[in-house]
Amino acid sequence: MESVIGVRFEPAGKIYYFKPDDSPLTVGDHVIVRTVRGVEYGEVVQPPHEVPSSDIRKPLKGMMRKADAYDDRTHERCLEQAEIALEECKKIVVEEQLDMKMVKAVYTFDGRKLLFYFSAEGRVDFRNLVRRLAARFRTRIELRQIGARDATKKIGGLGTCGRVLCCRSFLPEFAPVSIKMVRAQNVSLNPAKISGHCGRLRCCLSYEHETYKELNKGVPKVGATVRLKESGEVGRVQSVDVLRRQLRVLIDEGDEKNIIQCDVDEIKGCHGKNR
Repeated sequence: MESVIGVRFEPAGKIYYFKPDDSPLTVGDHVIVRTVRGVEYGEVVQPPHEVPSSDIRKPLKGMMRKADAYDDRTHERCLEQAEIALEECKKIVVEEQLDMKMVKAVYTFDGRKLLFYFSAEGRVDFRNLVRRLAARFRTRIELRQIGARDATKKIGGLGTCGRVLCCRSFLPEFAPVSIKMVRAQNVSLNPAKISGHCGRLRCCLSYEHETYKELNKGVPKVGATVRLKESGEVGRVQSVDVLRRQLRVLIDEGDEKNIIQCDVDEIKGCHGKNR
């Protein structure tokens, strides 16, 4: 077992372990740590605690110090300068006629590196862009291409539910989301309703998938032929309410058609695939 603290560097970002010093640390404190990107300013999200050595990526780096008021001001200046750098970079991208969308700029805490995140459909030759940025900002420049989901996570925004995007508020990693999850929940395949700001399937579609998967057991699909237990009538399923476990069934009796609503337990036979 080893004593560690959990640190985040962006909202809902991954948690990284560092070895604490003797400073009293609680959730919400800020610390200065050295990472593979350089010296960074992070927030403590897990106070000192013990974890198995097998859960730690070696070597475990120690924190440099607990952030003080001067460090807080330095971090704020880094954020302000990064916003200015991002706008400057966007202008150069337009001048260079590069097919890329600049997403975010980040200064390391010590100012020795300036990272730019961008999204693009394919590969981009940004060598001249890097040269111009290095000449403009007089520091080491690094450009990183990220996907649509990661780009949205860094920008943030509000979802159709009116809340802050899940990826920005609490999701540290993206879970796979498939069209099968949409069908299992009987959600309209309208892209505007099932797509998030990133243009991909909404992350929230995966939250209740296991529940719907269980509820769908034994429930006939739309179009299946079923027989009612009480009357013996045969009909075709027109719609399914999975949560209420109710069906709308079309009974075809010659020239007369009738739609009835019944519970799943009220049918005794099904010709056609169940869910």
